[in-house]
Amino acid sequence: MKKTISALLIGLTAVTGVMAETEILGAGATFPYPLYSKMFNEYYAKKQVKVNYQSIGSGGGVKQIMSETVDFGATDGFIEDAPLKEAKRPLVHIPTCLGAVSVSYNVQGLSNLKLTPALVADIFLGKITKWNDAKIVAINPSAKVLDKKILVVHRSDGSGTTSIFTDYLAKVSPEWKTSVGAGKSVSWPTGLGAKGNEGVSGLVKQMPGSIGYIEIAYARQNKMAVATIQNKAGNWIVPDLASAASAAAIKIPDDTRINLTDSDAKNAYPIAGFTWIVVYKDQNYGGRSKAQGQEVAKLLGGWFMKEAPMPNPSITASCPQTRSPRLKRFLRV
Repeated sequence: MKKTISALLIGLTAVTGVMAETEILGAGATFPYPLYSKMFNEYYAKKQVKVNYQSIGSGGGVKQIMSETVDFGATDGFIEDAPLKEAKRPLVHIPTCLGAVSVSYNVQGLSNLKLTPALVADIFLGKITKWNDAKIVAINPSAKVLDKKILVVHRSDGSGTTSIFTDYLAKVSPEWKTSVGAGKSVSWPTGLGAKGNEGVSGLVKQMPGSIGYIEIAYARQNKMAVATIQNKAGNWIVPDLASAASAAAIKIPDDTRINLTDSDAKNAYPIAGFTWIVVYKDQNYGGRSKAQGQEVAKLLGGWFMKEAPMPNPSITASCPQTRSPRLKRFLRV
């Protein structure tokens, strides 16, 4: 990773021209938006360089960087080999933080919900349709009196959050793997769709009896209940900074493209993953000016990895910053 970031900086020497106005364009994942919003506001305050980041979903972010309409894309699901080879020039994946995909619910009278992997899969498969289903009541006795329909909420757009969540479900449920599969977009067996983490969290909050999957920062911001999930080691884990970070306690490849779901780690939250900024190694493309390329390198190859402020735990508790010891060796320029 160190070599690829250095190559990004070296590639800038070939760029020529003068930029009239300094503005960096980015688009993609809603998953890390609470973190990016704070970071980019801080960057503007200190550097007087605006980072215009559009939270449109990972699918949109990948599409826009591949079509070279933004300076960087952002995604919670790394670009697979086949589409990566379709890019006109080499792309670099920079992991910026870790995040946890929480299973959030809105059920009056039900607190501290516990879910096994099988229960999560069966609910989103539409096989369990009532909150007082015997399988739920077996580990959540208070649900016995809740004769209410379960309303599933999922993403309607191409989403890295969906990629993480469905990757997890495909690992823990053979039926999910064969009938639905994993990816940024899938054909959902049941439920209502909403755009972005913002849309899903908003819909769950509005609809009694609902359940959906959202990045933990959105659940915290909206004061929403989240389920405790049983991990691979059999432990009951709440999504937070420590449990998300534990999922990365594994060997990470040099290109950082790896799924962290269903981790073997004892204390790992099982539905966690990296989120990446994706950028071209060589900034000399599409008539870009030398100044524009240099600003992108200063942001991603300098400030973002050395000076960016630590996130406010109340806003982005699930995102260990880029100076995390586990990530430092991949992100140093």
